Amino acid sequence: MEELDLTAAESKATYVEIKQYVLDETGLKVSQLYIAQVKRKHRLIERINYNLGEKESKVPQVPPEKERAIEDALRYFKMI
Repeated sequence: MEELDLTAAESKATYVEIKQYVLDETGLKVSQLYIAQVKRKHRLIERINYNLGEKESKVPQVPPEKERAIEDALRYFKMI
């Protein structure tokens, strides 16, 4: 049997799927902001955010344990 190739659309998980995977595997609840920060770190988000606030420091940063959990989910969905 031939090996099946995933198309780009099939290999992308939605934010809801990522959040559910992290919750099921680790019991941690992660926000879309944290997922976006991790995706941006791995260059999975290429667009520019035009709605930035005045100070970048006001944006909460993803905690290390949640960052690892999100990265595990991205690996599970073969996004990184």
